[in-house]
Amino acid sequence: MKNKTVSLIALATLTLLSATASAQATAPAPTPEHTLTGNLSLNSDYRFRGISQSWKLPAVQGGFDYAHRSGAYAGVWASNVSGNSYNNGAGLETDVYGGFKFSPLSVSGQDLTLDLGALVYFYPGARLNSAPGVATDKKYDNVDLYLGLSYGAFSAKLSVAATDYFGLNSDTAGYAYFSSLGANGGSKGSAYLDLNYNFDLGQGITLATHIGVLKVRNYGDLSYTDAKVSIAKEILGLNWTAAVVGSNAKKDFYQVGNAAAQDAKRVGDTGLVLSVGKTF
Repeated sequence: MKNKTVSLIALATLTLLSATASAQATAPAPTPEHTLTGNLSLNSDYRFRGISQSWKLPAVQGGFDYAHRSGAYAGVWASNVSGNSYNNGAGLETDVYGGFKFSPLSVSGQDLTLDLGALVYFYPGARLNSAPGVATDKKYDNVDLYLGLSYGAFSAKLSVAATDYFGLNSDTAGYAYFSSLGANGGSKGSAYLDLNYNFDLGQGITLATHIGVLKVRNYGDLSYTDAKVSIAKEILGLNWTAAVVGSNAKKDFYQVGNAAAQDAKRVGDTGLVLSVGKTF
Protein backbone atom coordinates (compact mmCIF):
# COMPACT_ATOMS: atom_id res chain seq x y z
CA MET A 1 0.00 0.00 0.00
CA LYS A 2 2.85 2.34 0.88
CA ASN A 3 4.60 1.65 -2.43
CA LYS A 4 1.36 2.28 -4.31
CA THR A 5 0.91 5.61 -2.52
CA VAL A 6 4.49 6.64 -3.29
CA SER A 7 3.95 5.73 -6.95
CA LEU A 8 0.79 7.80 -7.16
CA ILE A 9 2.56 10.80 -5.61
CA ALA A 10 5.46 10.43 -8.02
CA LEU A 11 3.08 10.18 -10.98
CA ALA A 12 1.18 13.28 -9.86
CA THR A 13 4.45 15.18 -9.40
CA LEU A 14 5.69 14.20 -12.87
CA THR A 15 2.36 15.17 -14.41
CA LEU A 16 2.44 18.59 -12.70
CA LEU A 17 6.04 19.21 -13.78
CA SER A 18 5.23 18.17 -17.34
CA ALA A 19 2.20 20.47 -17.49
CA THR A 20 4.23 23.38 -16.07
CA ALA A 21 7.04 22.82 -18.59
CA SER A 22 4.51 22.61 -21.44
CA ALA A 23 2.83 25.84 -20.36
CA GLN A 24 6.19 27.60 -20.15
CA ALA A 25 7.12 26.32 -23.62
CA THR A 26 3.88 27.53 -25.22
CA ALA A 27 3.50 30.82 -23.33
CA PRO A 28 4.27 33.86 -25.52
CA ALA A 29 7.50 35.66 -24.80
CA PRO A 30 7.03 38.87 -22.81
CA THR A 31 7.03 42.05 -24.85
CA PRO A 32 10.36 43.87 -24.46
CA GLU A 33 10.14 47.28 -22.82
CA HIS A 34 12.06 48.90 -25.69
CA THR A 35 12.30 47.77 -29.32
CA LEU A 36 14.42 49.32 -32.06
CA THR A 37 14.19 48.09 -35.66
CA GLY A 38 15.51 49.31 -38.98
CA ASN A 39 14.59 48.87 -42.63
CA LEU A 40 16.29 49.42 -45.97
CA SER A 41 14.97 48.88 -49.50
CA LEU A 42 15.68 49.44 -53.17
CA ASN A 43 12.64 50.27 -55.32
CA SER A 44 12.08 50.70 -59.05
CA ASP A 45 9.83 53.71 -58.28
CA TYR A 46 8.67 55.62 -55.20
CA ARG A 47 4.90 55.86 -55.15
CA PHE A 48 3.21 57.94 -52.46
CA ARG A 49 -0.57 57.70 -52.45
CA GLY A 50 -0.35 56.34 -55.98
CA ILE A 51 1.78 59.22 -57.32
CA SER A 52 5.42 58.78 -58.33
CA GLN A 53 7.74 60.95 -56.24
CA SER A 54 10.90 59.90 -58.08
CA TRP A 55 9.84 60.75 -61.66
CA LYS A 56 9.38 56.98 -62.23
CA LEU A 57 13.04 56.37 -61.46
CA PRO A 58 14.53 54.09 -58.75
CA ALA A 59 14.51 55.07 -55.09
CA VAL A 60 16.56 53.97 -52.09
CA GLN A 61 14.60 54.10 -48.83
CA GLY A 62 15.24 53.33 -45.20
CA GLY A 63 14.44 54.21 -41.64
CA PHE A 64 14.40 53.35 -37.95
CA ASP A 65 11.47 52.63 -35.63
CA TYR A 66 11.36 52.72 -31.85
CA ALA A 67 8.51 51.17 -29.86
CA HIS A 68 7.83 51.14 -26.12
CA ARG A 69 5.89 48.39 -24.37
CA SER A 70 3.26 50.98 -23.37
CA GLY A 71 2.29 51.43 -27.03
CA ALA A 72 4.17 54.66 -27.65
CA TYR A 73 6.36 54.75 -30.76
CA ALA A 74 8.47 57.08 -32.90
CA GLY A 75 10.42 56.79 -36.11
CA VAL A 76 12.28 58.40 -38.96
CA TRP A 77 12.25 57.40 -42.63
CA ALA A 78 13.88 58.82 -45.76
CA SER A 79 13.81 58.41 -49.54
CA ASN A 80 15.28 60.15 -52.53
CA VAL A 81 12.73 62.13 -54.53
CA SER A 82 12.87 63.84 -57.90
CA GLY A 83 14.05 67.43 -58.10
CA ASN A 84 11.51 67.78 -60.92
CA SER A 85 8.71 67.36 -58.37
CA TYR A 86 10.44 69.04 -55.42
CA ASN A 87 12.39 71.91 -56.89
CA ASN A 88 15.58 73.55 -55.63
CA GLY A 89 16.20 71.03 -52.84
CA ALA A 90 18.45 68.12 -51.94
CA GLY A 91 16.31 65.54 -53.75
CA LEU A 92 15.41 64.07 -50.36
CA GLU A 93 12.27 63.41 -48.34
CA THR A 94 12.62 62.85 -44.60
CA ASP A 95 9.63 61.80 -42.51
CA VAL A 96 9.49 62.03 -38.71
CA TYR A 97 6.55 60.48 -36.90
CA GLY A 98 5.28 59.36 -33.53
CA GLY A 99 2.16 58.10 -31.89
CA PHE A 100 0.47 55.65 -29.58
CA LYS A 101 -1.10 52.26 -30.27
CA PHE A 102 -3.51 50.50 -27.96
CA SER A 103 -6.14 47.75 -28.06
CA PRO A 104 -9.38 48.88 -26.36
CA LEU A 105 -11.17 45.58 -26.93
CA SER A 106 -10.98 42.09 -28.39
CA VAL A 107 -13.52 40.76 -30.89
CA SER A 108 -13.79 37.02 -31.51
CA GLY A 109 -10.47 36.50 -29.77
CA GLN A 110 -8.66 39.07 -31.93
CA ASP A 111 -7.52 42.52 -30.81
CA LEU A 112 -8.91 45.69 -32.33
CA THR A 113 -5.98 48.11 -32.37
CA LEU A 114 -6.18 51.90 -32.57
CA ASP A 115 -3.28 54.10 -33.66
CA LEU A 116 -3.13 57.85 -32.97
CA GLY A 117 -0.21 59.89 -34.25
CA ALA A 118 1.37 62.64 -36.30
CA LEU A 119 3.74 62.60 -39.27
CA VAL A 120 5.88 65.46 -40.58
CA TYR A 121 7.21 65.43 -44.16
CA PHE A 122 10.40 67.44 -44.73
CA TYR A 123 12.00 68.26 -48.10
CA PRO A 124 15.35 69.85 -47.14
CA GLY A 125 16.06 72.99 -49.11
CA ALA A 126 13.16 72.45 -51.54
CA ARG A 127 11.11 75.47 -52.56
CA LEU A 128 8.27 75.84 -55.06
CA ASN A 129 8.97 77.58 -58.36
CA SER A 130 6.83 80.46 -59.58
CA ALA A 131 8.13 79.73 -63.09
CA PRO A 132 10.73 77.31 -64.49
CA GLY A 133 13.98 78.06 -62.66
CA VAL A 134 12.46 80.82 -60.51
CA ALA A 135 12.42 79.76 -56.85
CA THR A 136 10.17 81.20 -54.13
CA ASP A 137 10.36 80.96 -50.34
CA LYS A 138 7.37 78.55 -50.26
CA LYS A 139 8.10 75.10 -48.80
CA TYR A 140 6.60 71.71 -49.62
CA ASP A 141 6.79 70.54 -45.97
CA ASN A 142 3.58 69.00 -44.63
CA VAL A 143 2.12 67.80 -41.31
CA ASP A 144 -0.48 65.03 -41.06
CA LEU A 145 -2.49 63.95 -38.03
CA TYR A 146 -3.85 60.43 -38.29
CA LEU A 147 -6.13 57.84 -36.75
CA GLY A 148 -5.55 54.21 -37.66
CA LEU A 149 -7.49 51.03 -36.97
CA SER A 150 -6.45 47.43 -37.53
CA TYR A 151 -8.23 44.13 -37.00
CA GLY A 152 -6.67 40.93 -38.24
CA ALA A 153 -5.77 41.25 -41.91
CA PHE A 154 -7.66 44.57 -42.29
CA SER A 155 -6.33 48.05 -41.57
CA ALA A 156 -7.56 51.58 -42.19
CA LYS A 157 -6.05 55.00 -41.59
CA LEU A 158 -7.43 58.50 -41.96
CA SER A 159 -4.80 61.25 -42.35
CA VAL A 160 -5.76 64.92 -42.17
CA ALA A 161 -3.37 67.74 -43.13
CA ALA A 162 -2.74 70.11 -40.23
CA THR A 163 -0.97 72.48 -42.66
CA ASP A 164 -1.61 73.48 -46.25
CA TYR A 165 -1.36 70.24 -48.25
CA PHE A 166 2.32 70.14 -49.30
CA GLY A 167 2.39 73.92 -49.60
CA LEU A 168 -0.78 74.40 -51.68
CA ASN A 169 -2.64 77.66 -51.03
CA SER A 170 -3.76 80.83 -52.82
CA ASP A 171 -0.16 82.04 -53.08
CA THR A 172 1.19 78.84 -54.64
CA ALA A 173 -1.78 77.61 -56.69
CA GLY A 174 -0.60 79.55 -59.73
CA TYR A 175 2.85 77.96 -59.71
CA ALA A 176 4.15 75.40 -62.20
CA TYR A 177 1.68 72.65 -63.15
CA PHE A 178 -0.98 74.06 -60.78
CA SER A 179 -1.29 77.18 -62.93
CA SER A 180 -4.93 76.60 -63.89
CA LEU A 181 -6.22 75.86 -60.38
CA GLY A 182 -7.00 79.40 -59.33
CA ALA A 183 -6.48 80.96 -55.90
CA ASN A 184 -9.13 79.12 -53.88
CA GLY A 185 -7.64 79.58 -50.42
CA GLY A 186 -5.72 77.21 -48.19
CA SER A 187 -5.74 73.41 -48.39
CA LYS A 188 -5.40 72.71 -44.66
CA GLY A 189 -7.83 69.93 -43.74
CA SER A 190 -7.20 67.86 -46.87
CA ALA A 191 -7.77 64.19 -46.05
CA TYR A 192 -6.55 60.80 -47.21
CA LEU A 193 -8.34 57.53 -46.38
CA ASP A 194 -6.11 54.45 -46.65
CA LEU A 195 -7.79 50.98 -46.71
CA ASN A 196 -5.83 47.71 -46.79
CA TYR A 197 -6.50 43.98 -46.66
CA ASN A 198 -3.87 41.23 -46.77
CA PHE A 199 -4.29 37.61 -47.81
CA ASP A 200 -2.00 34.82 -46.64
CA LEU A 201 -1.53 32.56 -49.67
CA GLY A 202 0.69 30.08 -47.85
CA GLN A 203 4.33 29.19 -48.54
CA GLY A 204 5.29 32.56 -47.06
CA ILE A 205 3.50 34.48 -49.84
CA THR A 206 1.32 37.49 -49.00
CA LEU A 207 -1.14 39.18 -51.35
CA ALA A 208 -1.86 42.77 -50.28
CA THR A 209 -4.65 45.01 -51.59
CA HIS A 210 -5.05 48.75 -51.09
CA ILE A 211 -7.49 51.52 -51.98
CA GLY A 212 -6.86 55.15 -51.11
CA VAL A 213 -9.06 58.22 -51.47
CA LEU A 214 -7.57 61.74 -51.43
CA LYS A 215 -9.74 64.82 -50.96
CA VAL A 216 -7.83 68.09 -51.41
CA ARG A 217 -9.71 70.89 -49.67
CA ASN A 218 -10.69 73.79 -51.96
CA TYR A 219 -8.93 72.16 -54.93
CA GLY A 220 -11.20 69.36 -56.08
CA ASP A 221 -9.36 68.88 -59.38
CA LEU A 222 -6.45 67.47 -57.38
CA SER A 223 -8.57 64.85 -55.60
CA TYR A 224 -8.37 61.26 -56.80
CA THR A 225 -8.55 57.56 -55.90
CA ASP A 226 -5.56 55.24 -56.05
CA ALA A 227 -5.22 51.45 -55.83
CA LYS A 228 -2.48 48.87 -55.40
CA VAL A 229 -2.21 45.10 -55.55
CA SER A 230 1.07 43.53 -54.47
CA ILE A 231 2.56 40.13 -53.82
CA ALA A 232 5.46 39.60 -51.43
CA LYS A 233 7.71 36.77 -50.29
CA GLU A 234 10.89 36.46 -48.24
CA ILE A 235 13.71 34.81 -50.20
CA LEU A 236 17.31 34.48 -48.99
CA GLY A 237 16.53 36.68 -46.00
CA LEU A 238 15.26 39.55 -48.18
CA ASN A 239 11.71 40.78 -48.71
CA TRP A 240 10.79 40.76 -52.42
CA THR A 241 7.69 42.63 -53.61
CA ALA A 242 5.99 43.24 -56.95
CA ALA A 243 3.11 45.71 -57.05
CA VAL A 244 0.77 47.17 -59.64
CA VAL A 245 -0.02 50.76 -58.64
CA GLY A 246 -2.32 53.26 -60.31
CA SER A 247 -4.74 56.14 -59.84
CA ASN A 248 -7.38 58.17 -61.63
CA ALA A 249 -5.52 61.43 -60.91
CA LYS A 250 -6.09 64.00 -63.64
CA LYS A 251 -3.13 64.04 -65.99
CA ASP A 252 -3.28 67.84 -66.42
CA PHE A 253 -2.24 68.24 -62.78
CA TYR A 254 -0.25 65.07 -62.19
CA GLN A 255 2.39 65.21 -64.89
CA VAL A 256 5.89 66.48 -64.24
CA GLY A 257 8.54 67.69 -66.67
CA ASN A 258 12.26 68.06 -66.22
CA ALA A 259 14.08 71.23 -65.11
CA ALA A 260 13.45 72.76 -68.52
CA ALA A 261 9.74 71.84 -68.32
CA GLN A 262 10.29 69.24 -71.05
CA ASP A 263 9.64 65.48 -71.35
CA ALA A 264 6.64 65.46 -69.02
CA LYS A 265 5.76 62.15 -67.37
CA ARG A 266 2.34 61.18 -66.06
CA VAL A 267 3.23 60.39 -62.47
CA GLY A 268 -0.18 59.05 -61.46
CA ASP A 269 -0.83 56.44 -64.14
CA THR A 270 -0.66 52.67 -63.66
CA GLY A 271 2.76 51.08 -63.36
CA LEU A 272 4.67 48.09 -62.01
CA VAL A 273 6.83 48.73 -58.95
CA LEU A 274 9.47 46.19 -57.86
CA SER A 275 11.29 46.31 -54.57
CA VAL A 276 13.68 44.32 -52.42
CA GLY A 277 14.29 45.13 -48.79
CA LYS A 278 15.51 44.02 -45.41
CA THR A 279 14.20 44.57 -41.89
CA PHE A 280 16.75 44.32 -39.11
